[in-house]
Amino acid sequence: MKRIAANGIELAYDEFGSPAGEAVLLIAGLGTQRIRWTDSFCELLADQGFRVIRFDNRDTGGSTSFKQYPPLDFAELAAALSAGKLPNLPYTLGDMAEDAIGLLDGLGIKRAHLVGRSMGGMIAQLAAASYPDRVLSLVSIMSSSGNPELPPAAPDVMAMMTRPAPNPFEDEAGFLANGAAFAKRIAGTGYPFDEETYRAMIREEARRAYDPGSTGRQIAAIALSGDRRPKLATIRVPALVVHGSDDPMFPPICGEDTARAIPGAEWLLLEGMGHDLPARLEATVAEAVARTARRGRAER
Repeated sequence: MKRIAANGIELAYDEFGSPAGEAVLLIAGLGTQRIRWTDSFCELLADQGFRVIRFDNRDTGGSTSFKQYPPLDFAELAAALSAGKLPNLPYTLGDMAEDAIGLLDGLGIKRAHLVGRSMGGMIAQLAAASYPDRVLSLVSIMSSSGNPELPPAAPDVMAMMTRPAPNPFEDEAGFLANGAAFAKRIAGTGYPFDEETYRAMIREEARRAYDPGSTGRQIAAIALSGDRRPKLATIRVPALVVHGSDDPMFPPICGEDTARAIPGAEWLLLEGMGHDLPARLEATVAEAVARTARRGRAER
């Protein structure tokens, strides 16, 4: 694992492909680590000539932790937002977008293709809007625009995501069963759910770093990010919005709204995909990412 100073913190990252290739920066989702971008997916992009970089967002994995802050009280957060108050949070999605740009700075990369999934899509959107001279293209996967009129996550999904999970070092079986049940719920119906592979991944994430409070802090950062559509309207680089037809976390209309908000964005709806990236779709998504990057290259 490599670590680099960026935006006042340290970020853990690794790379695939030739350092001479155009950079593709992969941004992970809520409470998850860089390994959710699987080695096989990264290699598919590297095989097309890209320098592929994946990293742990702040407060996850090997990057700087914010566990000194108390766990989030979701009821207090909801009450504060309903009252129009801004709760005191350790960081925002804007800070996380600056982390991504800071990582590029630390690696000496002037411009990169940004690819984000779920919360990572939101971070990529903000980075593309705020740092247009640093971004070559944008791919937002299974994410949303922040439009307050969009439907929320399915109630049972939100309940499963926010309820306390067993401690993996005290009850590993319970921890793995809880994580697998959630992953299966948000997976799509069009592809088989590989429970053993998923269990191995979340076991590895817990081994790398375990802090149950980080997910709550990142949920709060998302809640405070507001409606991003005015910022999305300023994006001028080639953009692609990818979404699954079966996504219960962000219904497909969330992706459609994102695509409408970004001028000239391509919309790609994948039938049978949920809020995940199944192995059988990795090649499809990797090719779509590469196609968007090539579009940017042609326009330049």
